[in-house]
Amino acid sequence: MEEIILQILAALRRGETVDDRALVKLVHAAAKRFGGDKRAFAKRRLLPFYQRVRREEPERWASWDVTPELEAALVNVLRMKPRRSASGVATITVITKPWPCSGSCVFCPNDVRCPKSYLHNEPACARAEAACYDPYLQVSARLTALAQMGHATDKIELIVLGGTWSDYPEEYQTWFVTELFRALNDDAIAGEAANPMLRGFADEPGAMPGTESAAHAEDPACDPVGQAAPGVPVIPPGVRERRAQYVACGLMSKAAPAAASAPEAGSWLPLDVLETTQRAVDAGKLTYNQAVAHLYAGSSAWCQAAKWQRATLADLEREHARNERARHRVVGLVVETRPDAITPEALVHIRRLGATKIQMGVQSVDQRILDKNGRNTTVGQIEQAFDLLRLFGFKIHAHAMVNLLGATPESDRADYRRFVTDPAFQPDEVKLYPCALIESARLRERYEGGDWVPYTEDELVGVLAADVLATPAFCRVSRMIRDFSSGDIMAGNKKPNLRQMVEERLARASAAGGEPVREIRYREIATSEVDVGALALNVVPYETSATDERFLQWVTPEGRIAGFLRLSLPHQPLGTGDFGWSLQDDPSRERTAALEPLNPAPHASPTGIASIINPKEAMIREVHVYGMATRVGEDGAAAQHHGLGRRLIERACELAREAGYKRINVISAVGTREYYRMLGFHDHGLYQQRSLDERG
Repeated sequence: MEEIILQILAALRRGETVDDRALVKLVHAAAKRFGGDKRAFAKRRLLPFYQRVRREEPERWASWDVTPELEAALVNVLRMKPRRSASGVATITVITKPWPCSGSCVFCPNDVRCPKSYLHNEPACARAEAACYDPYLQVSARLTALAQMGHATDKIELIVLGGTWSDYPEEYQTWFVTELFRALNDDAIAGEAANPMLRGFADEPGAMPGTESAAHAEDPACDPVGQAAPGVPVIPPGVRERRAQYVACGLMSKAAPAAASAPEAGSWLPLDVLETTQRAVDAGKLTYNQAVAHLYAGSSAWCQAAKWQRATLADLEREHARNERARHRVVGLVVETRPDAITPEALVHIRRLGATKIQMGVQSVDQRILDKNGRNTTVGQIEQAFDLLRLFGFKIHAHAMVNLLGATPESDRADYRRFVTDPAFQPDEVKLYPCALIESARLRERYEGGDWVPYTEDELVGVLAADVLATPAFCRVSRMIRDFSSGDIMAGNKKPNLRQMVEERLARASAAGGEPVREIRYREIATSEVDVGALALNVVPYETSATDERFLQWVTPEGRIAGFLRLSLPHQPLGTGDFGWSLQDDPSRERTAALEPLNPAPHASPTGIASIINPKEAMIREVHVYGMATRVGEDGAAAQHHGLGRRLIERACELAREAGYKRINVISAVGTREYYRMLGFHDHGLYQQRSLDERG
């Protein structure tokens, strides 16, 4: 192992590029020389080995003569899954606990060990179940894994999945998000395996000033280093304390490690009981909601845990304040819900939690298809949800499905084209899924009766390719498959490389003179080098039913995208009854009044939502510059270090001023507040605001 590390360091000193192909050659050569299995020298083992030597054998590490610059280059070579932070941000996905769902879609899996629509053996769900669905433990585990793989973790996007967020009690929502922030603020990385250069320690170049002293002043116990002997993993105090709480409730055994499999970690219910209950659900003898109520609400252990799974908004605000200058800042918070759950009241609460993006299950904008699939949602509700989300400034990440019950390849193409071009919809981002049959879904009956037939591979790839081509330049197709294993899929696509198949077809068509792909993910520079001087700032205007939108993008001469900004210019006043809601019957008046003392606006009136969402103020809904995630304040070659974001914001302000707006808001994440303050924005209720008066 050491020989491989030394060879990589030597190559880097010579200025050579060590890519994956060169690394594979080094690994194979070492395995041949030492007569071992090449898996013993795998890339995933190299960085942990380097970190262990650096930590436990300082003299040996010193003999390697690794400068900070050389170490940074080495980590870039050894980083696992570089695409995970290629967008400039490291992502952590967490799952909420199983809970009754107010929906009843025919295609949804009904796994009683998970929130509705998820499966317990999906990677994120398996990790969550092992952690008793605890937000603090989930963040700690993922933060540790990201650091061990060599990813910078200073800028974090938190994605909260679990069906319909608004179905959960508000007390639980507040507690869950508070714990997400607390885990990041506590720097809850297990062990010393995480390379210190990736964790923003105060004595490193580029570390955030004041972070170390501020963290310890607030909580001296947050230091994860502790006094453990070399080689002994260090458990962060917060993790140790939380696990003790679950042990006391009977949800964890004392001996179960934090990363244990669910049956080992969860002693609250025997596996045979879970399996028996699941069979009853699969057979139609129990609904998902009945099963969840029986297993969880009927469990004294879960009920005992629920008593302390609560927090106040004051608790949350304290963690928000800590996170503004924490080592791991939240630059995005995403929650998942349904269109019919989107109301002004719900959005005020979601925004106060710190959310910046909403994942919303739309699936189709064809009422016939919605009805056939038991969506219990109208197209009108979907339209209203899009309007509200835009006016509140949220980024809209919608889910769309093809091959639903009643759909055909032709109707799917038309449905998706309407979805991404009709001013009533036009999402910012799309998860584009093919429908797949899971045994526990009600769709099974329709499949066995011949009413639902999965598309052939050629039909499916054809539909998805057409959908990608129809996607405008301002929209990103984030995913094309769920993390279901092929063994869980009774019928439908089982190929994990479906997106690759679609993009290969598109590439062949483009080479033959076909239409180019415009969607964002296909054009991202990702980990590529970019000539900043060659970038052009393009503005893509489009209209929605509530706003005039401006999509500002930095593009290369080849059309690759290095960064973008979403600017909304509202023309739909909120609170006039257009959404089936008005100030006179505003259900959120009490909560809204409670918001005003936080950051009172000098011109705001205490009349409810309309004092927060002003159609005379422009809104920046998203700013994103691509490039490998690096530490806050660090200089580097990535696109995000050339002031591209700042220039996007200044151009957005110019466009808003030219359109007649006097003020501009930004739906900033908690961890980006300081950045926007430096750009002239001030805290203003649920947002940050800047005057567009040219005098100041």
